[in-house]
Amino acid sequence: MTPTFINIGERTNVTGSAKFRKLIVEGDYTAALDVARQQVEAGAAIIDINMDEGLLDSVAAMRTFLNLLAAEPDIARVPVMIDSSKWEVIEAGLKCVQGKAIVNSISMKEGEDKFRSEATKCLRYGAAVVVMAFDEVGQADTAARKIEICSRAYRILVDEVGFPPEDIIFDPNIFAVATGIDEHNNYAVDFIEATRAIKQALPYARISGGVSNVSFSFRGNEPVRRAIHSVFLYYAIQAGMDMGIVNAGDLPVYDTIDAELRQAVEDVILNRPQRHNISNTEYLVEIAPKYKSDKGQVQVVNLAWREGNVEDRLKHALVHGITEFIDADTEEARQQAVRPLHVIEGPLMAGMNVVGDLFGSGKMFLPQVVKSARVMKQSVAYLMPYMEAEKEAHVAAGGTYQAAGKILMATVKGDVHDIGKNIVGVVLQCNNYEVIDLGVMVPADRILAAAREHKVDMIGLSGLITPSLDEMVFVAREMQRTGFDIPLLIGGATTSKTHTAVKIEPGYTNNQVVYVLDASRAVGVVSNLLGEERDNFVAQTKADYDKVRLAYGRNDNRPRSSLSEARENRFKIDFAAEPPVKPAFLGLKTFSPYDLADLRDHIDWTPFFATWELAGKFPYILDDEIVGHAALPLYQDALKMLDQIIDEKWFEARGVVGFWPANAVDDDIEIYGDEDRTEVIARLHTLRQQMKKTRADQSNTALADFVAPKGMPDWIGGFAVTSGHGEMEIARKFKTAGDDYNAILATALADRLAEAFAEALHKKVRRELWAYAADEDLDIDGLIAEKYKGIRPAPGYPAQPDHTEKWTLFDLLDARSRTGMELTESLAMTPPASVSGMYFAHPKSHYFGVGKIEKDQVEDYARRKGWAVDEAERWLSPILNYVPS
Repeated sequence: MTPTFINIGERTNVTGSAKFRKLIVEGDYTAALDVARQQVEAGAAIIDINMDEGLLDSVAAMRTFLNLLAAEPDIARVPVMIDSSKWEVIEAGLKCVQGKAIVNSISMKEGEDKFRSEATKCLRYGAAVVVMAFDEVGQADTAARKIEICSRAYRILVDEVGFPPEDIIFDPNIFAVATGIDEHNNYAVDFIEATRAIKQALPYARISGGVSNVSFSFRGNEPVRRAIHSVFLYYAIQAGMDMGIVNAGDLPVYDTIDAELRQAVEDVILNRPQRHNISNTEYLVEIAPKYKSDKGQVQVVNLAWREGNVEDRLKHALVHGITEFIDADTEEARQQAVRPLHVIEGPLMAGMNVVGDLFGSGKMFLPQVVKSARVMKQSVAYLMPYMEAEKEAHVAAGGTYQAAGKILMATVKGDVHDIGKNIVGVVLQCNNYEVIDLGVMVPADRILAAAREHKVDMIGLSGLITPSLDEMVFVAREMQRTGFDIPLLIGGATTSKTHTAVKIEPGYTNNQVVYVLDASRAVGVVSNLLGEERDNFVAQTKADYDKVRLAYGRNDNRPRSSLSEARENRFKIDFAAEPPVKPAFLGLKTFSPYDLADLRDHIDWTPFFATWELAGKFPYILDDEIVGHAALPLYQDALKMLDQIIDEKWFEARGVVGFWPANAVDDDIEIYGDEDRTEVIARLHTLRQQMKKTRADQSNTALADFVAPKGMPDWIGGFAVTSGHGEMEIARKFKTAGDDYNAILATALADRLAEAFAEALHKKVRRELWAYAADEDLDIDGLIAEKYKGIRPAPGYPAQPDHTEKWTLFDLLDARSRTGMELTESLAMTPPASVSGMYFAHPKSHYFGVGKIEKDQVEDYARRKGWAVDEAERWLSPILNYVPS
């Protein structure tokens, strides 16, 4: 499984950033907040804030900065690490931070009593703590000292103070290596070995450190420093390092570092016996100058790998996703093999095993793995005619090649989304599993029939929309009823471990049900279920799910309002002071086809990379130290394909928008056929928050609150857009050719274009069609950040979790005939690259989540919808705060 490493941003530190220090000293907190914002946008998962500067009132500076930061949701969404050597500064920060903070740091350098006192205060504030490996004697330098101090601190914190062990982060001190002082040679090894021992001996504790310290002796030579960081992190993360500060530019992939440099760095980091007539440090110093180069240097394609034997060339092509020479190399390998099958069994599977190992160890990312699969499939496709001509030889040799297991995968009935499922399938195939993919909208009987026909080892179900959860429950029960005894895997955007444990596992007890979070976990889960450790894995999973069910059975015990109390505390708008704006027209307007080139300019690229499990905000992700090397070529491939999509008209975008007179009636929104408002042509039903609010300025909000009540004219809008006409045909064409990479890429781009269509049309609505913000002037970043007036919530999402409101919306918009969009029986939109929702124009309207609701609201909602209560419970099951009888 891929280790998770958390980047800590350090530029909001007056001791580490001259720019930030200058801004704070001059009192320019607005610009200082921008520094924090840039770090979060660049992918920092935690920001370290330090105000320890001789000319500053550090307490006042910390308090001011954190109070301002709390009002910036795009920054405050990540945890804050309060960094100071002075307790009064730390405590000032703790009094300001919302949520859980991290204190950096406390230690035993002034004795145990002060350590206990500060730890107790941190506990009262609910903060996690960074504990430095520092005691009365001094900083720990050897592994033994690091382990000794951390163990002693852990026992005090856990056994005496009562500190939660998961809130303890040890910093065992990273010191510089290759300094020329022999006593420093083992510093990296000491950290790595201490990390391994601490993680084994001190349960739940985390490990952090300042990574840039390790390369300090090579400051000025950034390529060598980056190589040192990459090699150090490779071994430290494997040993258990959880987080750290890496701020030395691009971090190269371990395997792409020049072999000579990587070997020399490894010798230094691991303090190996010297291999030359000089020490490891002296050798690295000797070769370092030739790696110091200016940015922007022209890169020359290195074809030295073509000089190796055919087995090595095939492995290189697979690992690096190179298709250019694959047919010629496959033919050469075929001529050297006794049978074509032996090429698959030998060099191709050997290469794919390397890919699987690299992905599992975190040294390859999904886009690269999918490219490797494309190379493999192209090679196999080349061999297939020879295999067909030699079927009897295939049978005769069949005993020597066997897949690691056979998995059937399907997106359940009513659901049309399959990007995630396809990626999981590719990753499994790269690890020598045979995958039978039934596609989308697959009913239970077909899934079970195919599973029997192919004699699969397990079934994997996928779904994106919440109604798919019920279908997964049904499939599991059918497996139980019909006597299946194979594992069942559950995955998809709306699935969760809780739903799997509570709803699915109890219905299928013949074998284990396992929730798979993402593609990076799939191989580990499958190998555990089919391997020698199966019994232990199943026992651990069952115990884990028992805990989940127990926690779920308790419900969310936070205080809640009754529905009547929540309505009394509705979100109140003074519509007389801010009267609604009438749209420029009423009725429907169709856009078919819509200009794809315009949509390209509205793409939000950050979710595109998330589809490929690459975390980071665009465009900073392209230079990210961890995933940038995978993100940049993926982005370049996407731009190239976008050119083809637009120039060759692969997809067609169609949309419709509508505006109608409307008024709120309690928690419903009545929509009228004309301005006289005498004929109600539709009724939208909204849901209200029931979490009890503790402050006077907090409300229990429903979407109906954003529309004026009867007696004041108001209006509402709706839209449905798709860029998916042609999407499935293009994806199918690539898959048929064995090119999963471009199939997934095309589907992901269609999805991005649909979201861009929603963005572009909303902009047109605000400025022209409704024109309630005719003077708006936002760039693409401002649009993506939703800095405009008004919202466009969608059925099935947090502000209105009920998917069935799409029926009303599609009827109002005449969406089926105007756009070619349809709704499945589970209310998924098809084509898959489609978006729909409502427009609310009032400047006070905002996004929110309904959260968990109580039975009184479910019963009221069922009455308003004309449903039986159990029908309402079925559609609203993900947000119920009780277990239906």
